[in-house]
Amino acid sequence: MNESGFRALESTDPDVADVIRREVERQNTTVQLIASENFTSPAVMAAQGSPLTNKYSEGYPGRRYYGGNQVVDEAEEMARERAKALFGAEHANVQPHSGANANMAVYLALLDPGDKVMGMRLDQGGHLTHGSPVNVSGRLYDFVAYGVDPDTETLDYDAIRDLARAERPKAIICGATAYPRAIDFEAFRSIADDCGALLIADAAHIAGLVAGGAHPSPVPYADVVTLTTHKTLRGPRAGAILCREEYAAAVDKAVFPGLQGGPLMHVVAAKAVAFREAAAPAFGEYAAGIVRNARALAAGLAAEGFRIVSGGTDNHLMLVDLRPFGVTGKVAQEALDAAGITCNKNAIPNDPEKPFVTSGLRLGTAAVTTAGMGEPEMAAVAALIARVLRAPDDTAVRSEVHDAVARLCSKFTPYPDLP
Repeated sequence: MNESGFRALESTDPDVADVIRREVERQNTTVQLIASENFTSPAVMAAQGSPLTNKYSEGYPGRRYYGGNQVVDEAEEMARERAKALFGAEHANVQPHSGANANMAVYLALLDPGDKVMGMRLDQGGHLTHGSPVNVSGRLYDFVAYGVDPDTETLDYDAIRDLARAERPKAIICGATAYPRAIDFEAFRSIADDCGALLIADAAHIAGLVAGGAHPSPVPYADVVTLTTHKTLRGPRAGAILCREEYAAAVDKAVFPGLQGGPLMHVVAAKAVAFREAAAPAFGEYAAGIVRNARALAAGLAAEGFRIVSGGTDNHLMLVDLRPFGVTGKVAQEALDAAGITCNKNAIPNDPEKPFVTSGLRLGTAAVTTAGMGEPEMAAVAALIARVLRAPDDTAVRSEVHDAVARLCSKFTPYPDLP
């Protein structure tokens, strides 16, 4: 949002303008460690806040249900071609409003209700849309869950193969929302072939790392890949689907008219901008920096006495077992939030606590890396986290840490020019 746009909002709706102003201040002055968040670029925000929001575009480029789409068709074609080039995919659909919508569209395209699917357990790193019984995916399809090895807390591909052979699913979905290790997509392809299953890869969290060469790509191995554009990819909050050409027509039909109406053309244009940004050489260094920072933060926390699930991280996130500190994830999240460190409580494998309490935290480094922080800052952040969680009810400690966070963030402000 530019200065003139914000002034117009202030005069029209000062209440909303105030919310935006305070949220910009919060993002500029606190440490953001939620693994599914990032700071998108001013260019992405400019596209997303553009008059393209005015155009209704049900259908696909050249095949719309309304007139006047000749200009916005170009934006969608740009986004599709850039996504294909960025990830080396045969086909791309850039219309999904979110990663959850992308996953459901893939199920709709490839499966019939009641079909058996294998997905990762929610309480061991999987996503709601990977078959959780409280999600529509778990209600429409017969999901069989796999998890991590109880000792290593990593995926046991031999055990997953044995389960697939026994269950014979129609599809296997791999990928995670809280798994700190690199995923072996080639192994999943072998497992899927072994039991005659389709392979769906959910790359929502790692899409930016894949684009930047910091994580193996699922595209050569999976029949279909879903992703979000707003996490490590650093684009607008939305989703996309990549697939082999043989599934293109079914995927497109499942997105529209199967699941969604008109696409959000301003968001589609913002996706195009994000794909172009991710194709630049500098993005590769950014992706590598995310992983370096994650490893540095995990090492710093381990040195402070925290237990890091699986012993470390290969990607942008880590799971922190809080039991050595005697606090729950809920208590830790609230205490850290009050101290200016934003994160989220998260279940750890075989967590004894309830999902709204948890024994762990999920921490990610995509946003702080965008802000310009490096490994020395990760060591400082780890020390601040430990200081708060050694005395989570101490308001004086929270206040002192909040001041220290503000001083740190003053050197790494993501949006210094926003109102």
